[in-house]
Amino acid sequence: MALEKQIVVDKIEVIENGCVQVRTKTAILEDGQQISGAFRRHVVAPGDDYSQEDARVKAICAAIHTQTVVDAYKAALDRS
Repeated sequence: MALEKQIVVDKIEVIENGCVQVRTKTAILEDGQQISGAFRRHVVAPGDDYSQEDARVKAICAAIHTQTVVDAYKAALDRS
């Protein structure tokens, strides 16, 4: 009986305002079969530091979080 824990970013979504939603799946495997699993979500907003994110999240943020998007996001926050 070998137990293994796998953590993987399994979903990345870009929202209209430039926020990137990230879902991480944690799975516990016994002899290769999943016996337990859980999901965790977090958001990377335009202007946030994403240097510690998964490589795919970094690539998406680098493409999406242009200065124009960051400025528009901050302006929208200031209005609310």
